[in-house]
Amino acid sequence: MTEDRTADTWQDTAMGRPPRNRRELRVKLVWIGVWLVFLSSPVGDLASGRHTTGATVAGTLGLTAFVAAYLSLVFRRMGKPFSPRLTVSLLAVLGVLAPVLAYSLGRDWLGLFVYVSVACGATLPVRAASWAIPATGVVMYLVGLHSDEKEARGLLLLVVLIGFAMTGVGQLIRTTIELRKARATVAHLAANEERLRLARDLHDLLGHSLSLITLKSELAGRMLPDHPEKAAQQVADIEQVSRQALVDVREAVTGYRRPRLAAELAGTEVALTAAGITPDVPADPDLTGVPEESESALAWALREAVTNVVRHSGADRCLVRLTHRQTLDGPVLELTVEDDGSGGVGSVPGNGLTGLTERLEKAGGSLEASWIKHGFRLVARVPTAPAGDVGSGA
Repeated sequence: MTEDRTADTWQDTAMGRPPRNRRELRVKLVWIGVWLVFLSSPVGDLASGRHTTGATVAGTLGLTAFVAAYLSLVFRRMGKPFSPRLTVSLLAVLGVLAPVLAYSLGRDWLGLFVYVSVACGATLPVRAASWAIPATGVVMYLVGLHSDEKEARGLLLLVVLIGFAMTGVGQLIRTTIELRKARATVAHLAANEERLRLARDLHDLLGHSLSLITLKSELAGRMLPDHPEKAAQQVADIEQVSRQALVDVREAVTGYRRPRLAAELAGTEVALTAAGITPDVPADPDLTGVPEESESALAWALREAVTNVVRHSGADRCLVRLTHRQTLDGPVLELTVEDDGSGGVGSVPGNGLTGLTERLEKAGGSLEASWIKHGFRLVARVPTAPAGDVGSGA
């Protein structure tokens, strides 16, 4: 149990993120504290009594300032880093204290250059660290010539290697931070896409249903004085449409609704008739080999087109056709909705057509909408074969 808890603690402490609680703070302090082992030699030298009182006091103050600057740099680097100017200033403090202390107090202080190299690798950009780390090693070797050239030569490789190792760790931390930001961006984009999908679905669903309810309400109002039976039938139709709209909205919210083209064709005839528009709608569409996604996209296109005809066209007649065609890109199913109205001439495409274009493009199809000599025509096309089968048939 203790081992599992310890493993979880190390795993939960995210790289490149400031500590969120005391446990993570302790974990990161342990990570930093491991490197303080190189201070054993300077501390032992101060405690040995080999130096004068003034040198011991000066060495203690210098070592305290050195450790404070080092811990500030490295610990803040694991969370919110210092500004570049303050980082360079603290590195300059380390770069001055290390050679001064090592030159004045002897070979036991050469280990301070390890911390200078670590700080350079952890805080500087890769290009700056690539020359700062070797320079630290060179300065350490030159200072060591004054006290113990053999000790300096032995530490030279360690200083350089550990500095470049910290450069790799720093690069890993930066990459982790960028990946975390990218993951947050992807999640944000996915949420936006879902909101757009829901907005399109609700627009298509409620626009069609509310238009039909409005038309039938007007009919019922005109029939009430003289034809109460017919008005009651219109009210019953309104109730049925309202219930179906509620079901459709619930299914759209859950993301599982895929309208069927045959059902939309039947609803189209009812909506056009209720609006006083003569419908010309195919009774039994041929949907052989049409993928479900393509059928769903055409069903949405038909619903949006008929809603626009009922709302804006002022037409007397509406023609709906479904045609299988063979194109250079493969077989497609083409939906044509054409009316003889004149409402909305010169208007710009609304949210319905914009959302419909996006929906068809997602299914690999396309949309064309244009004014013709006697009305308006909308043509929607979707592929009827999987991408791998395009061009394989006759």
